[in-house]
Amino acid sequence: MISVALFNNKGGVGKTTLTYHLAHMLQRLGHRVLAVDLDPQSNLTAAFLDEDALGELWNEAATPAWGGPHQRRLWSPLEQGLGTVVTAIRPIMEGVGDIEDVRPVTIAQDLWLVPGDLDLSAFEDRLSDAWPRGFTKDPAAIRVTTAFHRIIRQAAEEVDAEIVLIDVGPNLGAINRAALLAADTVLMPLAADLFSLRGLKNLGPTLRSWRAIWSDVVLPNVPPSIAAPQGTMTPLGYVIMQPTMRLDRPVHAYQRWLDRIPNVFATAVLDRPDAADIGRTYEIATLRNYQSLMPLAHDARKPMFDLRSADGALGSTQTLVQRCYQDFRALGEELLRRLTGVPTDK
Repeated sequence: MISVALFNNKGGVGKTTLTYHLAHMLQRLGHRVLAVDLDPQSNLTAAFLDEDALGELWNEAATPAWGGPHQRRLWSPLEQGLGTVVTAIRPIMEGVGDIEDVRPVTIAQDLWLVPGDLDLSAFEDRLSDAWPRGFTKDPAAIRVTTAFHRIIRQAAEEVDAEIVLIDVGPNLGAINRAALLAADTVLMPLAADLFSLRGLKNLGPTLRSWRAIWSDVVLPNVPPSIAAPQGTMTPLGYVIMQPTMRLDRPVHAYQRWLDRIPNVFATAVLDRPDAADIGRTYEIATLRNYQSLMPLAHDARKPMFDLRSADGALGSTQTLVQRCYQDFRALGEELLRRLTGVPTDK
């Protein structure tokens, strides 16, 4: 099993959309995929599950979309042992125990989800407090810091997942530190603009600092009874998410920022001065803007590349759907190639 965190500390670049479609595409390419939503906004969970399912998972018995007491349920979280990431960490949050096992939700054959929860934001303070206490061999603090890693490992073992995709929020807070430490690799969706470049400049040194503190200070003091990640967070590369071109933003302005990304990625993220030699080696793909397909995909509750004429994808729109499929297939195949040989937590 290998895990990939999709992360950019600038929001609004299409990270969750990328995670959702990549999970579906990797499953189409013959792999067992587990998606894990560690973003307190839970947008990935909302993309995978409809309001009925979310209402049951989040224990909102009065969800209006249910439509009445006699509406048939496809599954019940309470009956099947399903839950969210907050279900798993609730004993830690309440100070009454360690993580609980939570079965992933089956999305399709060979595709599962560990759902997110808006209440996850309440775990931020507990993680912030545990981080420095982990320097002093405090087992309770280390259990808190490693909670996400152990939840992911348990869920992946439950379904025998080969690839885990972890969606995290756009910040450098304690929740994301614990989430990224649990990841073998990091894939960065970027927009070609000033904000993404500034985000890279902040992200690179922060990842290196977290990695160094974890490997040098915390990891040597983890008791053998607690499963802990190696905290490698190996940068796989970046995916350019093309914006909708505006009349007030000429193509040459977009190209100017695009040309600066390889150098910033090499120096800030990889900490390598030989940016000229690296070039665009770490540019995994450039994805077109599929804004016109998003409403159709949302209404049909399926990936954009699965839209059919019955979903409203008619005429030239169907051509765009086919291009979308080709783009995501190429991205999935290139990602799999890059994952080959990357060290993982056993």
